Amino acid sequence: MKMETVTVVDGYVPVIDISTRAEGIGRAALADAIGTACADSGFFVIVGHGVRPELIERMYSVTKEFFRLPDAEKNDVAHRPGVSGFRRFGGTTAQSLDQQTPPDLCEAFGVHVTGDMSEVERARLGDYSATWQLANAWPSVPTAFKDTWHEYMTTMADLSADLMRLFALALELEEEYFDDKFANHVSSLVANYYYPQVTEPLPGQLRRGAHTDFGGLTVLYQEDHLSGLQVLHGSDQWRDVRAIPGSFVVNIGDLMALWTGGRWVSTMHRVVNPEHGDISSRLSIPFFYQPNHDAIVEPLPSTAPTDGSAPVIAGKWIAEKMAKLFST
Repeated sequence: MKMETVTVVDGYVPVIDISTRAEGIGRAALADAIGTACADSGFFVIVGHGVRPELIERMYSVTKEFFRLPDAEKNDVAHRPGVSGFRRFGGTTAQSLDQQTPPDLCEAFGVHVTGDMSEVERARLGDYSATWQLANAWPSVPTAFKDTWHEYMTTMADLSADLMRLFALALELEEEYFDDKFANHVSSLVANYYYPQVTEPLPGQLRRGAHTDFGGLTVLYQEDHLSGLQVLHGSDQWRDVRAIPGSFVVNIGDLMALWTGGRWVSTMHRVVNPEHGDISSRLSIPFFYQPNHDAIVEPLPSTAPTDGSAPVIAGKWIAEKMAKLFST
């Protein structure tokens, strides 16, 4: 592997240039680097990804404009029974599920790739309650919001699909191993708006409490000049993930860790508050790449299970986690 293919940030979250992923030798080197990262911290940063800067800039512009609307206009597309949209968090959202913490200091807007399907089509996505069965609630302002989000969501799905092929190579599988498991994926796109903190947080209150992601793969773009994302190293050491201009942060979720029989790790992460006196806002937009709702997930042939993992139905497993999260 060429030394310039991978550089390391703080020795824990590697920065990987994936611009060579169209080349045979380049893909093998990238898969090796990605596999090492997924086994170590479960996090890596990608540059050279090919996503147009213009699309990213447009996505951020319309999303910031939405969150700066008056509350009444945001409430028009609020999350409610049968509909996914704007959330003004009023309860714990820390996804570790085991801790009682104050509400996270953020607002959010989320949609699913399935949310514009008909009600009949969405009802077929599992015989249980799941977020991807909800209709998307799209704001009318900004006018370019829906089209921009659709374009960005498609781009993230394409990037994630190729990352999954690199995952397969890293796991000594055929490159297309995961393709059919994500052919009808139920992924979601969420914007987290960390509003200015004009009052002191409560003890233990963060912009986003410590949590792991539930699904397969997360691709996150964070503002170039702002940070706050931290990844747990060991049992008690939090490491900053720097905001590198033009990069995406990638991490695996609990389901992917299960898929590898514990060979790869889904790591706790959080978003800390800004320094005292800093009242700037922050925006991050994660894309959660989730398998088909009926995909069977079990430890892969190339992995020796280390955690006693049993097969699960992807959609049902994630839905149960999500139901517990939003009931806290």
